[in-house]
Amino acid sequence: MSAVIKHSEERLMKVLLAPVISEKATFVAEKNEQVVFLVTPDATKLEIKAAVEMLFKVQVESVQVANRAGKTKRSGRFTGRRNNTRRAFVCLKSGQEINFTEEAK
Repeated sequence: MSAVIKHSEERLMKVLLAPVISEKATFVAEKNEQVVFLVTPDATKLEIKAAVEMLFKVQVESVQVANRAGKTKRSGRFTGRRNNTRRAFVCLKSGQEINFTEEAK
């Protein structure tokens, strides 16, 4: 049962906030052919898949989502809190690749 769901292009442009470039994200990318993105807190897996396919012209196999709680930090006697984030681990089909290091033309 595959339902075709249409998402507005405007919404899809706002779903992905930024790619995550870290040691863990690089390790995951090499080992599992996945790319990690910061996404909006209310983004669904289907919206994330549609946004990645639209923006990067690649085929997505699956999407896993992780909600990360923000840490409480101190600076002297003042305490603050970092924002909660939502990360999407996007698994690309074999042979597909997103390269963030090349220049935009």
